[in-house]
Amino acid sequence: MSLTVYLGIDVGSVTTKLALVDETGKYVDSVMLKTAGKPVMAVQTGLNRLYEKRITEYDVKGVGTTGSGRALAGSLVGADVVKNEITAHAVAASTNIPGVQTILEIGGQDSKIIILRDGIVTDFAMNTVCAAGTGSFLDHQAQRLNVPIEEFGETALRSTNPARIAGRCGVFAESDLIHKQQLGYPVEDLLYGLCQALVRNYLSNLALGKELLPTVSFQGGVATNTGMVKAFEEALNTKIVVPENHQTMGAIGAALLAMENHQYTETPTKFKGWNVAEMHFSSITCACTGCSNNCEVITIVEGVNEVQHVEKIKDVKGNIIARWGGTCGRWDIS
Repeated sequence: MSLTVYLGIDVGSVTTKLALVDETGKYVDSVMLKTAGKPVMAVQTGLNRLYEKRITEYDVKGVGTTGSGRALAGSLVGADVVKNEITAHAVAASTNIPGVQTILEIGGQDSKIIILRDGIVTDFAMNTVCAAGTGSFLDHQAQRLNVPIEEFGETALRSTNPARIAGRCGVFAESDLIHKQQLGYPVEDLLYGLCQALVRNYLSNLALGKELLPTVSFQGGVATNTGMVKAFEEALNTKIVVPENHQTMGAIGAALLAMENHQYTETPTKFKGWNVAEMHFSSITCACTGCSNNCEVITIVEGVNEVQHVEKIKDVKGNIIARWGGTCGRWDIS
């Protein structure tokens, strides 16, 4: 007996997440792995891991992709729905957290804030420029202070006199942290001071002019850090909800969107099957010379395992399954 499921894939610059929900929207399973600059391999490995964990056969009725690599992932697996991260996180939160009105999301390389009213996104903001407060920045500072990232939050919570760290910029934050370290501040005070600084940065950059009402959900990998959770609770003077599957909420949202799409349209899925994990793909990038924009156009070729060196887009050989990147859409294939 097979289980009807919907697959969601969230391809980020640091991690790739895959999640399954059943036909009622209930969470089934998920996996998370490092993208490591190889999104195609990450998606394929994730598919393998998810399928190997099964306790029954899966009947995939729909697939959704999200994240910075959503177009690529959608082309590889045959997605029915390709949506941005704002939509995916909002759907996952509104489905799983009753009364959620504010979503704080911090990932490996960027951060977002989403305002919901009655389950509808009314406002949002993204920060993809400043690294301060992202997972990668926290990883780097923990490593520099010789604290395992898994112990960052627990160590920060032991602080009794947090150091005042300048958090407006990642460069200044690191410089100030080093200065305070040289003054002899205890590690726990440095770490929690950093948490407070990064929360101030986040709120001043993303939440300015927005009404942050409870219930507040904290999503993304950084929500694992209990020091950041406490700093947000102090700054907002409210309880922060960290969902059980906070790291995979984007993938869960993509799966829920695929479910909604299938149940509304009743169309067969485009999913190419679990054997996508064993197929060969190559990505070829070259410039379009059709106008002065010189757009970089990306072509995904199936069944080719070697790198092609081409100067013209029309010279790409093989079974082309997707192409995008041009401003005018001349070369787009999806």
